[in-house]
Amino acid sequence: MLDAAGFELVIIETVGVGQAEVAIASLADTVAVLLAPGLGDAIQAAKAGILEVADLYIVNKADKPDTQQVVRDLRNMLALGTTEPGGWKPPIITAVATKGPRDEGVAEVVTRLDAHWDWLRSSGELQRRRHARAREEITALAFAALRDRVTKSVDELAARVADGALDPFQAAEEILAEQKD
Repeated sequence: MLDAAGFELVIIETVGVGQAEVAIASLADTVAVLLAPGLGDAIQAAKAGILEVADLYIVNKADKPDTQQVVRDLRNMLALGTTEPGGWKPPIITAVATKGPRDEGVAEVVTRLDAHWDWLRSSGELQRRRHARAREEITALAFAALRDRVTKSVDELAARVADGALDPFQAAEEILAEQKD
């Protein structure tokens, strides 16, 4: 949906590992998770559920002592999941992006992003993901519009349900029947 901005490539950077990042990930064709050694990022990513949505992992500051531990942690966590035949297996890339024009690993990041894009298009996954996003957006908009249109007092129905005069399913049916009119 962000392609409506008119740009071929849109990059969104989030502030950290958490539920907001999982929500942002649902808007993207490709999700890259950036981790750094010594910060416990791999564990935080697992807790936040971001590992399930990443298409590639970049361990930046790879010149730091705990880099290989982060890479091992990621490999171990990824090994617990399954990859469907023909599916994308997220690569783990190490990088040092502070060394000027010849940053270590940056060229590999670009190469892997391009490879992921090629896989998305050739596998049909790009269309599937965009279709799923469009479906979710339409559903959310329709539910919001329905919520705005409900003219019968939901509080009145809730009181009847709480009193045992009506069950929640009947109350929902009353709201939907009202919308047909």
